[in-house]
Amino acid sequence: MRVILAAGTTETALIDGLSAAGAAPDLMAHTPSADAEIVAYGEPTGAPVTPVSPTGCPTPAAITCAVREVVGFDFVTLDAGLSKPTAAPTVDLGASGGADVREVEAVADAAAIFDRAHGFGASLPDDEVLIGETVPGGTTTALGVLTALGEPLGVSSSLPENPLERKRAVVDEALAASDLEPGDCAGEPLEAVRRVGDPVQAVVAGVAAGALESGTSVTLAGGTQLVTVGAMLRHAGVDAPLTLATTSFVADDPSADLETAADRFDLEVVATDPGFDEGEHVAMERYCAGEAKEGVAMGGALSLVPDGAMRAVRDRLEVVCDRLGIDPDGGLDVGTVEDDHGT
Repeated sequence: MRVILAAGTTETALIDGLSAAGAAPDLMAHTPSADAEIVAYGEPTGAPVTPVSPTGCPTPAAITCAVREVVGFDFVTLDAGLSKPTAAPTVDLGASGGADVREVEAVADAAAIFDRAHGFGASLPDDEVLIGETVPGGTTTALGVLTALGEPLGVSSSLPENPLERKRAVVDEALAASDLEPGDCAGEPLEAVRRVGDPVQAVVAGVAAGALESGTSVTLAGGTQLVTVGAMLRHAGVDAPLTLATTSFVADDPSADLETAADRFDLEVVATDPGFDEGEHVAMERYCAGEAKEGVAMGGALSLVPDGAMRAVRDRLEVVCDRLGIDPDGGLDVGTVEDDHGT
């Protein structure tokens, strides 16, 4: 099994009220780069930070890493607009970081990025791939694309209290800046990304479309950001079977409304419960409290865990957290930054 991680950035993440409160902008830009290194190597090797919330909730990369160390899977990172370098092995698709969605164009070269990603997806030798993402601010850009496509769905959040109204206000500003009304980009998903999206969306959609066309089965590994990619593919006329593998945390989030999304976009949804309520480590407690929920292909990775092996994943997560400097009781070592994953 190959897990593909599209890692990128958008200046939308810097808008007040969307990110985890207090996250330093200059450090937040390192989050996707650090995430890729954690999954690839088990810890950051080049990025100067470990994405962790003040309450001790680690980046979902820690869970994806724990699964990889227990069950094993091939892993590749796609540079989908990183603004800071990563030491993880990457495939460069020539994408730059996205602009603030309130600009006239959020991703000026969305179509070109999609085409390059499509070529990569079509060249994969695998029978099946899982595709995930890491992009701070990604749930807001997801809401922007859904709205531009005319899809009346909400998005989840990395925060226990979802600032959905704030996100909708930003999307309203973004549509106005691009002279769009909701639904104006129906049937034109790359135009929606160009106007109000982020480069990671173009990459994931491109890889998925290319892989599907070449006969590879595709699982979208994530939450509402990957639901948005599913919507893009359907609006592009891709009718091949699609699976969305996510976590029970997203499935239980009323903001996500996965049942409606699955019906609208013909997605087979697999939601995995990692059993974190059985653990005592602060990392598991914070996920059960509604933080993070998904990201960095976490749900997809968890779906690969065979029956009876989830306890081993939870035990390994504690080892990974210790390696990352996350105290079991919630203390943090120097060099951490508040996590800002969306779902």
